[in-house]
Amino acid sequence: MTLRDMVSELKGVGDELSKTLLTVGVENIGQLVDYLPRKYEDYSHVTPIKSIKPGIVTVNAVIKQPVGRYVRRGMHITEAVASDDTGSVRLIWFNQPYRAASLKPGVAYYISGDFQLRRQRLSILNPSIELVSDFPVNTARIVPIYRETKALKSRSIRKLIRETVPLMRTLPETVPGWLVRQQKLISRAEAYEAMHFPESAGQLNEAKRRLGFEEVFQITLASLLNKREFDTEQSLTIPFKEDLAKDFVKHLPFNLTDDQRKTIWQIYLDMQKTQPMNRLVNGDVGSGKTVVAIMAALMVIRSGFQVALMAPTELLAQQHADTIHKLLHPLGMADRLSLLVGSLKPEQKKAAHERIQSGETSLIVGTHALIQEKVNMHNLGLVVIDEQHRFGVDQRTKLQAKAGHMPHVLSLTATPIPRSLALTLYGELDISVIAEKPPGRLPIKTKICSPNSRAQLYQAIEKQILDARQVFVVCPAISESNNLPIKSVELVYEQLTKQHFKHRKIALLHGKLSSDEKDKIMKQFLEHKYDILVTTTVIEVGVNVPTASVMLIENAERFGLAQIHQLRGRVGRSDHQGYCYLMMGSSSAPSSRLKAIENSDDGFELAEMDLDIRGPGAIYGTTQHGALDLRIAKLSDSKLIALARKAAQDFIDRGEDLLQYKELHEHVTRLRAITNLN
Repeated sequence: MTLRDMVSELKGVGDELSKTLLTVGVENIGQLVDYLPRKYEDYSHVTPIKSIKPGIVTVNAVIKQPVGRYVRRGMHITEAVASDDTGSVRLIWFNQPYRAASLKPGVAYYISGDFQLRRQRLSILNPSIELVSDFPVNTARIVPIYRETKALKSRSIRKLIRETVPLMRTLPETVPGWLVRQQKLISRAEAYEAMHFPESAGQLNEAKRRLGFEEVFQITLASLLNKREFDTEQSLTIPFKEDLAKDFVKHLPFNLTDDQRKTIWQIYLDMQKTQPMNRLVNGDVGSGKTVVAIMAALMVIRSGFQVALMAPTELLAQQHADTIHKLLHPLGMADRLSLLVGSLKPEQKKAAHERIQSGETSLIVGTHALIQEKVNMHNLGLVVIDEQHRFGVDQRTKLQAKAGHMPHVLSLTATPIPRSLALTLYGELDISVIAEKPPGRLPIKTKICSPNSRAQLYQAIEKQILDARQVFVVCPAISESNNLPIKSVELVYEQLTKQHFKHRKIALLHGKLSSDEKDKIMKQFLEHKYDILVTTTVIEVGVNVPTASVMLIENAERFGLAQIHQLRGRVGRSDHQGYCYLMMGSSSAPSSRLKAIENSDDGFELAEMDLDIRGPGAIYGTTQHGALDLRIAKLSDSKLIALARKAAQDFIDRGEDLLQYKELHEHVTRLRAITNLN
């Protein structure tokens, strides 16, 4: 038997179980071995019955008293009494009628479960139980808990994986031997066995360190190889024209921040090189990334080349086009701009295509329409991708291919990216950070609210509407759920329209609406045809409504810190004070997470906290490729990331041939395709 064999080759795996395993992505034995636990329960401390205390316990005992079974209020209850030399304890299983037939009196079992008070008697509830042996699987050890489905429980998975241990011990290495020795890592085979069946907490930590290091090493190696390959490409040299930059800045209705100046200078230096620029501008909400992108575009246009700016939605593309048109007008360049979006009429699209192909248009702003086959660029020199994590790799690559050569690439994102994540996932990019807010921009006043204060909150919102301001109300769900006590947009919309704000114009927006419907509603809100917009997080990125001053987030505890920070960035985008109200689902004390965002306006600081709490998320925008599979490594572990990154650079500096390492070559090739931005 080999790791490539189907799981049906394992004992006890029939057609039905094979189909069930396929639903969690397990088809062959290698994939089963790679189905790592999501958490662990420590049953390793075997305690005499007389010494056990409430909580998770494990005992070595025999079933002495006959098993009892009965039904109470529709629930099957199975009871037994287990004893050792020191005492006895009652065992209770709920809705597990098969237990009675499986228990053998007078036989020694390991019994692990939650020892707690029930009906005035201490009992072990729903315990795992198995015969005493040298290799227990479900008890008397640190027990792995896997991602389960209704038809597939951790107990069944453990039983199957136990059979694969001999094969697990043959797992090949994925990193060079010199690196294993240098970093004092355990072998890959040892690590996998310890992940599934750890002998101790220390051994489990060593396994996590080994596999976590491997994950980060592979991703950073892929990034560095991409960057090295990218640096060998030839691109257009765009000279810096100081007079043009000064003329543009002179006509701006505001002063550039130091961060903006630093970033644009980095871009200008990049574009003067013969290698293509590949830079990510990571700017906090409202930090002025668009102006930086326009200043980059100016040099390219003056040099006789075209610029394409791709935005994720038509509304955002339209807003960009309007902003750019105003800023280019004083320079006499506004007529060189074209908007290309899906909703244009056929004759408008045809005219835009002709202007683009002839070179009459120098700056094209659009959505996915830019990558359609009918769009022929005249001489594309720069690609600007706004909210780059919202686009798939294939979409970005298609846009770059329009040039016929390697254009300069400038990616923008308003999602503050923690340094640890940036170094790991964006290794092939040069990164500029714009953390400063434009002068005069007031910080958003953020306040945690309990449901008891809703009446006073609505009074404050009414006052804002009377001052000609607008309001966003964001909910975590579209419809009501019996399983989750959360506010839905449908319920809140009904409550506001029929009760609290029935005298106001209110719109409803959510992800189930078509793109055209969403754009229409947002456009009408932008035109101030509505006072309140009840919505899900579809408005999270990019939307600019100058008269919006209030952001009310229902069930705020359901959102991540970075997400709340993005949402509150939708208000206070003019010289009016912005307010963000975090409405909790209950009147209990707010969490430290909510307190943190109430007290901090620093998106990068909050992103670091969010990363530590919630994991990396889908910032890179590769979910359609299966995502970057960081299952073990914590991106908050800066020491591990630094070591893995240095190891990846050492691998390249030593002139290692990736083809010599079959497993590593397969993984890195896949990751290069996922992370590649060129």
